[in-house]
Amino acid sequence: MAREALNRAKAAARAKGLRPGAPSRRSPLAEPHTERKGPGARDPRTLSDVVGRLLRDKGWTQDVSVGGVIGRWREVVGDQVADHCVPETFEDKVLVVRTDSTAWATQVRMLTPTLLRRLAEEVGEGVVEQVQVLGPAGPSFRRGRRSVRGPGPGDTYG
Repeated sequence: MAREALNRAKAAARAKGLRPGAPSRRSPLAEPHTERKGPGARDPRTLSDVVGRLLRDKGWTQDVSVGGVIGRWREVVGDQVADHCVPETFEDKVLVVRTDSTAWATQVRMLTPTLLRRLAEEVGEGVVEQVQVLGPAGPSFRRGRRSVRGPGPGDTYG
């Protein structure tokens, strides 16, 4: 009776286009099969292991660690500095920071060595090599039909 049920199940699988008893076909998009040995070789991996491997393979570890520092900016630089400056971008080992006044831009420029040391403690040596400090972004007066050439009120903004 069990053999008849097995034969019926095999016939139903063949009717659907499946090949019972044959090794399974892997998707060409799947990861290449690697032999893992030992207990739990077929167990699922943790998400942190998979994400960590992805970050290492793609070379994103430095960018992600700097992103973590930017997310914790207030903890890294302190409340007083964080109240007056925010990180804008990080590209090619250069961190760009924008301040809310020209006085704070000068202050942060003087604090750059301390800031670089603190960033090296958080993300590692050589990840951030330069900090570029920008003053406040003022309004542009160079638009419209009646705009005139010249420096304008640039001494107030940055």
